[in-house]
Amino acid sequence: MPSLVMENRVNFLEREHMQDLAMASSYETAMEALSSLITQQRRGDISTLGVNYDKLGRMLKYLKILGLEEHIAGLKIIHVAGTKGKGSTCTFCEAILRECGFRTGLFISPHLIDVRERYRIDGFDISEEKFLQYFWDCWNQLKAMVTEDLPMPPLFQFLTILAYKIFVDVAIVEVGLGGKTDATNVINKPVVCGITSLGMDHTETLGDTISQIASHKAGIFKPQCRAFTSPQVSDAMDVLRNRAYELKIPLEIAAPLNNKSLDGLKLSLSGDHQFINAGLAISLCKCWLQSTGNWNELLLNGNQEVELPEAFKRGLSSARLFGRAQILYDSSANSNSSSELSKRSSGDLIFYLDGAHSPESMEVCARWFSNAVKENTSSFLSPQASSTSSPSSFYSSITVGNVKDLCGDADTCNEEENIEESNLISKKILIFNCMELREPQILLPRLLNICASSGTHFSKALFVPSMSTYTKVTSAASIIPSDIPAKNLSWQFKLQRIWEKIIHGKDISFEKNSKMDKPETLPPYEFLYEDASHCRPSDNHIACSTVIPSLPLTIRWLRDCVKQNPSLRLQVLVTGSLHLVGDVLKLLRR
Repeated sequence: MPSLVMENRVNFLEREHMQDLAMASSYETAMEALSSLITQQRRGDISTLGVNYDKLGRMLKYLKILGLEEHIAGLKIIHVAGTKGKGSTCTFCEAILRECGFRTGLFISPHLIDVRERYRIDGFDISEEKFLQYFWDCWNQLKAMVTEDLPMPPLFQFLTILAYKIFVDVAIVEVGLGGKTDATNVINKPVVCGITSLGMDHTETLGDTISQIASHKAGIFKPQCRAFTSPQVSDAMDVLRNRAYELKIPLEIAAPLNNKSLDGLKLSLSGDHQFINAGLAISLCKCWLQSTGNWNELLLNGNQEVELPEAFKRGLSSARLFGRAQILYDSSANSNSSSELSKRSSGDLIFYLDGAHSPESMEVCARWFSNAVKENTSSFLSPQASSTSSPSSFYSSITVGNVKDLCGDADTCNEEENIEESNLISKKILIFNCMELREPQILLPRLLNICASSGTHFSKALFVPSMSTYTKVTSAASIIPSDIPAKNLSWQFKLQRIWEKIIHGKDISFEKNSKMDKPETLPPYEFLYEDASHCRPSDNHIACSTVIPSLPLTIRWLRDCVKQNPSLRLQVLVTGSLHLVGDVLKLLRR
């Protein structure tokens, strides 16, 4: 009998393993199908789709094929556009309404590691099983109806259609690009619309003035639908008000959240700018609850004087959004147990991740980083701490209360760390890349100057190409090759030249055979300790920055650096691109 039980157990495990393999294979097949929907080789290229229908006209045709028109009309939607803070505002809204007891759906973009991050149901990324169920249902129905005039939808349109297929009750929808002609803007009757802070971004598509950009964003306003906006510069505000006036709808300015309203709790998303996003989220959620007849039920005895309901506070203090003002402690470089803190075998490697890529967001990133490196980080995350395959649970923050679990006795841990603090050599390192459509000659000086004004100075800058490509959708399980194929590094060298010009205040001319154009695979460890004052451009000695051919090599080199010197603390800011941030997250996860 025991042998029969064992045999049945083995058979069960084998079947389970085969099911997992089949699921993984099917998921990768879905990623390949999604990749086939990419119609542009890079952002800014002209779409190759037919012109018989405009974008929204095509979207309506697709929705009709799938029978989703009535379903969308029944969704209670919060629609959010803007330049900065769209994802944060939507994330706050989802957490607040979920804490109020509603079944929530959140659609945001882009994803960092896995496409399922774009779809959260009740606070969790959609499972692979459910994703595949909805994906193939939509895919097969649309594929069967493809014509020359109506081809398969491009990637973002398909992902948007999928969101409207998945969500069933409350939907918080982030605009992808602009607003007026965005694929999400097939919503006829949202409950409420919001506009986050506006700035200069996507100018090749939306226009090169703040007024033109605001006009696109205001395109999500609908008749008989209340609208809210974060505070804006006057030119942008005038455009938003004029559009609201044309539609005869009220447009209200949402005041930033007053920290005192949280009664001692902290916003879960870092940075002073998040109080602006939180203020807008509060206004949107309050309006949603009022419009759906749920506001009075939420308040004790219908007391309208309550400033911030407890459910709002819980949502604001628990919302999560990765790759924006996120701090990760890389424990793979330091395997010390709590009893060995006084015998360090490795230094500290701490990553500060923020996908800032516009001038305004780079300013916010610089202020956040400058403040963060000066504070005792109260929550670190070890990539080895979780065995789950879910990006959401993998990147859940470790709160102050859990530090004791990491250190044993928290008081002892803090005391020993303080003793060692004075012996640590702290270096601020920048890892940077951005798309070629960006303006690094604006982004890099803004980052450097704001950090410097706060007393934060970078020891070195590393310019590294991203791993992800614009032409392929990958998953969390996608294989990362040990040897990344050689890439054209001309863009990274251009970034380095811009950086060196900022440092030296003038253009630097390099000889034809300069190391600037032919970097060694990895710099020596001593590179970190060279002071910028030793940088002698006339001798082609570049001490301020370097180009490294790949991210895996960069992460490995940084880990080796702290292993070589137990007294070293590297505080690494990764910014300039959400793709870059996502790639770093994927590498740390492995």
